Amino acid sequence: MKEFTQVMKALSDPTRVKIVKALQVKTLCVCEIQAALNLAQPTISKHLKVLEDAGLVISRKCGLWVNYSLADGTGSPYAATLLGNLKHWLQNEPIIAALMEKLPSISREAICRK
Repeated sequence: MKEFTQVMKALSDPTRVKIVKALQVKTLCVCEIQAALNLAQPTISKHLKVLEDAGLVISRKCGLWVNYSLADGTGSPYAATLLGNLKHWLQNEPIIAALMEKLPSISREAICRK
């Protein structure tokens, strides 16, 4: 029961749903998610920690970057089911559509040059 409620709580926040939807498009670092959602870095990091603890997101260190991507779902059947369904949900939601449109133009290299 605890695992189920952890996954459900993780996806009960609109910002975390946006992060999951963005990670469906590509692997992102914190600075890219920050640029996509216009939120502070500590806020993004806290949301990512909740998603990671719920088994929805994984992180991998690669040089200077910590890359975040969706988990494959092997750790939790609840996470796997919801990640699979979220691929098909919210496509026509204006906020999600705007995020999807914005993502291709976001580049960590361009962000870090500033």
